[in-house]
Amino acid sequence: MAFQGENNRWGAGPRFGGQTILLVEDSRMFSAVLSHRFHAELGLNTKTCASLKSLREVLAQDGEAYTIAIVDLTLPDSPYGEALDCTMENGIPAIVFTATFDIATRNRIMERSVVDYVLKDSEFALDTLVAAVRRAMTNRKTRVLVVDDVASARQLLVELLKAQQYMVVEASSGEEALSALQTYGDIELVVTDHHMPDMSGYELTRRIRKRFGSDRLRIIGVSSSSDRMLSASFLKAGASDFLYRPFGAEELQCRIANNIETLTQLKQLRAAAARDYLTGLYNRRYFYDLGPKLVTDCLRQKAVCSVAILDIDHFKRLNDTYGHEIGDTVLKAVADRLATIFDGSDNLLSRLGGEEFAILFPMMDSIAATKLCDEIRSDISRMTVTADDEDLSVTISIGVAEISAHETFDNYLNAADQFLYMAKHKGRNLVYSDAKLTGEAAQ
Repeated sequence: MAFQGENNRWGAGPRFGGQTILLVEDSRMFSAVLSHRFHAELGLNTKTCASLKSLREVLAQDGEAYTIAIVDLTLPDSPYGEALDCTMENGIPAIVFTATFDIATRNRIMERSVVDYVLKDSEFALDTLVAAVRRAMTNRKTRVLVVDDVASARQLLVELLKAQQYMVVEASSGEEALSALQTYGDIELVVTDHHMPDMSGYELTRRIRKRFGSDRLRIIGVSSSSDRMLSASFLKAGASDFLYRPFGAEELQCRIANNIETLTQLKQLRAAAARDYLTGLYNRRYFYDLGPKLVTDCLRQKAVCSVAILDIDHFKRLNDTYGHEIGDTVLKAVADRLATIFDGSDNLLSRLGGEEFAILFPMMDSIAATKLCDEIRSDISRMTVTADDEDLSVTISIGVAEISAHETFDNYLNAADQFLYMAKHKGRNLVYSDAKLTGEAAQ
């Protein structure tokens, strides 16, 4: 049983602890504020350089230590973007942060395959820059599939996406694309050409949509066709977006970013809907949704699993004595401890409601689950919760039932609930199960 640090159960934005970004900026105000925000909001450490000279010294010491760089385009000793060139030459992805901007400057920036650029000319500049860094860091865990039978066109898209820090998979035909979707289960975006030898991008879009909803995978169609109705056909087939060639690289970047952001928001909504409002654990609805699927997977492999119902002892008396606010404090303390215990495991933990929690143990028989639950019970019994300057002790009772045959999910939980009742009847602060019942009957 692993006792690890608390996992993130509250739907907060991603943090990237332990990584360091390079901030090349001669303004002390910007450097101080950004360093604070990068650490507070993203968990990132910052190394600052105020000049091209100091940048070269830092890179000479350890140029591979930096995940990404924020580079002011003009510094006193770097008036023409030399600091950006120096950063890119060392293979560090860069976001340009600049007050000097015109069309020529924009073109010069984009030619260097930077991740993004942010202008200093608005009150939202710092917010925009922090968001750009968060997006670039998140992109590193986002896989995109590029489908195009023309190698040069495909390579152009691949290079653009890699500059944005995406993980990229390539396919030169529709069949290769479908195969890639089977091989890589984490593809979140498909960018597909229309004219291909084995199937059109339109047909590929239709076939992808039969397997993946738009809340799980986004599709962007691209084509050099002169048929202005093609975009409508793609969208009706299930595409999320469409571009006609030739398109600007920056336009494609923005459309891809918008589609990935939509997926991120949908994930956050699903996560919020699956969580209990008080404890942050999975809620009853999620447990009843995912639990039966996990049980079916186990039984299909001719393996058993177990389910446990856990209840805080004398919780009604605690509420009546100390009030519901203290009751909530105890609930959250128990939930936090359970979350810590099960962090990183394959077991499904949820709060069913009130003081009752449920745990599903895939691939674990009743004997092993009973032993694990007794360790949990013992750990909780040693815990104290401070409320109104008083230390309260907490105990739990647990009922465990093995699942070895197909029944309704409610039947499994009812069996565990019966064993929970027996645990309470035998004095509480106890684990009781079918394995214990069988052992007692054999004596």
